[in-house]
Amino acid sequence: MNEAETRAEIIDPKLRESGWGTVEGSKVMREFHISPGKIKTGAERRSEAVADYILVHKGRKLAVIEAKSSLRVIGDGVAQAKDYAQKLRLDYAYSTNGKEIYQICMDSGAEGLVERFPSPDELWNMAAGEIKAEVSDSDLWKSKFESVAQGGIFELRFYQDIAIQRVLDAVADGKKRMLLTLATGTGKTMIAFQIA
Repeated sequence: MNEAETRAEIIDPKLRESGWGTVEGSKVMREFHISPGKIKTGAERRSEAVADYILVHKGRKLAVIEAKSSLRVIGDGVAQAKDYAQKLRLDYAYSTNGKEIYQICMDSGAEGLVERFPSPDELWNMAAGEIKAEVSDSDLWKSKFESVAQGGIFELRFYQDIAIQRVLDAVADGKKRMLLTLATGTGKTMIAFQIA
């Protein structure tokens, strides 16, 4: 099977079995455009970075999945999955050929084969660390922020999304002042609009 068939016939059903796209608040983003590619000499671009899947729960991107054809070995997508997870500042990266699933924790560096994809709540708890016994004010604000959808006619770039998330987390943690430093032309107005 080629990669498209592997995704449609093997990987998509496995994600549904784990609750992705069916559990309330969970979403699977397919063909997620990370960046348009570096500009080379002569105003040409290198190939753009496109993640096969991004797993989203409670409004937050949690993991990237790099899919390969069922004819390829599981390790073929590991470096690419790690690269995408690092760019998007995600906690988990997965590489799969449909037959096997390889999980990478970007925080601890632990990696290895897993039997199945985690459910949305399992991945949420893995990314959030230990579950707190009491809900703090910070957690309450974060859950309120996650319920507000970001929108507009323009698609955010990955670094804009990261900046917005960090500002909202800082506000939820009770910080009164934040400073965002971005280069000219990187969309500071768009970031400010989304935060407002």
